[in-house]
Amino acid sequence: MSPTIELAACSKRFGERVALRRVSFTVPAGTAVALTGPNGSGKSTVLRVVAGLVRPTAGAALVDGTPAADLERTARGTIGYLGHRALAYRGMTAAENLRLMARLHRRPADAVAGALAEVGLGDRGDDRIDGFSRGMLQRLSLARILVTGPALLLLDEPATGLDSEGAALLDAVLGRLRGQVTLLAATHDDAFAARHADAVIRLDRGEVA
Repeated sequence: MSPTIELAACSKRFGERVALRRVSFTVPAGTAVALTGPNGSGKSTVLRVVAGLVRPTAGAALVDGTPAADLERTARGTIGYLGHRALAYRGMTAAENLRLMARLHRRPADAVAGALAEVGLGDRGDDRIDGFSRGMLQRLSLARILVTGPALLLLDEPATGLDSEGAALLDAVLGRLRGQVTLLAATHDDAFAARHADAVIRLDRGEVA
């Protein structure tokens, strides 16, 4: 079951820098929201707060009413977070990376082949990722999320590094999941937001513009 996300007067400081300033919005269960705005506007910080990777300095970031940073392990396992790093182990193959993720999330092993095929890496599963391009690593990151069967997707510039084929695969994946998961995506791409979001929230200097 996909969760409802709520930010309530959420603020975040990193030392003297204010990253978020009393940000409030709700993403109802099963809907998709795009976060837009210039670099440094707070988009990535919102995603990290909702993922429970950092705690708000003030206010709250709630996942179905529970502070994101306090979610139990089972609930945290339903969050698929795609950040700026691939979070994959070099020296291992693409399939080995996904099998490890499947075991950690207690997912069936046959989910690996399906996830690789869906992102266009079906014939590269036995290849070590050391030689993967930026776009291939981005595809692998998307497969890593898919193999966990997420209820909440948090995507930070998910089209970064993707060629036209990769972008089309990403569109297909998000189209398939539309309405089945709750989606919060940070993007500079207005066309991407128009295709995949039910609503758009623009941030500027850490505030809802």
